[in-house]
Amino acid sequence: MTNSLELSVVLPDECRREMLAHCRDALASFHAGRQQEGKAFGLVFGKKENRIISVTRCFPLERNVRSRPPWREQVDRLMADYAVPSETPLAGRGWVADPAELFGRIRECRQTGDILLGTYHMHRVAWEHDPRRDTPTKLDAVLAKDSGLLMFIISMVDPRQPVIRVFSEGLVDRELSVSGA
Repeated sequence: MTNSLELSVVLPDECRREMLAHCRDALASFHAGRQQEGKAFGLVFGKKENRIISVTRCFPLERNVRSRPPWREQVDRLMADYAVPSETPLAGRGWVADPAELFGRIRECRQTGDILLGTYHMHRVAWEHDPRRDTPTKLDAVLAKDSGLLMFIISMVDPRQPVIRVFSEGLVDRELSVSGA
């Protein structure tokens, strides 16, 4: 693990459990045929003091506007240019948060002094060149470029042993250490 930023993330057990529950629910919905993608996306809020980033809250994202214009066309182009083929067709990949949901959560958390630290999403399909799927993809890095946000990758390739790793702007060489609270 490379921590070129010398920052560390404190992820309380409660937040970790909430993220993993969201991922497990998404997997269950996918396997039951109620969800096309089998994905979980969410927002992570907290505080930063010195070199410590403390997660205080996380929220699942409920509304994906990926299939609506103008996002559909933009995401389709990104998928064509950067996505690695997987079992989910490109047209069904890529999450775009509903702006109303996103800004509503940001306003809510500002009231408690929390800031948007980043996002989380799960990977569920092992790839031959990436069997654990616990690192960001090239597409993840493109999507996070210049955002200043952390990307929490949750590998659910083996749901009995999920893995959470954190990367600045989705860059593999900018991983942050994670500890519980």
